[in-house]
Amino acid sequence: MDWHSAGIIVVIALVTALTRFLPFWIWGGERKTPRWVLKLGRALPSAIMGMLVVYCLKGVEVTHLSGFLPEVIACAVVIGLHLWRRNTLVSILGGTVFYMILVQTVFI
Repeated sequence: MDWHSAGIIVVIALVTALTRFLPFWIWGGERKTPRWVLKLGRALPSAIMGMLVVYCLKGVEVTHLSGFLPEVIACAVVIGLHLWRRNTLVSILGGTVFYMILVQTVFI
């Protein structure tokens, strides 16, 4: 067993657990959650989704049709699925599967 890799995994697991449990330790029980934390909780999901869209579309080539059409179609599918089901997981998973089918079968 590689002890260095195991140590890294343990540290990552502890830090991840700490970031998940820390808010409950700080604001759990009788203390009221600060307004700035509530505001972040409302604003961050949309900001993160916007960053993901920019990240996913940053390498799109608009010089030829097969360079951007699969991404445009997949984005339309994600938007359609989300308007229909109102479920983020279904939208992202459905759009990803549809995009992979497009690029592997239609836009070869």
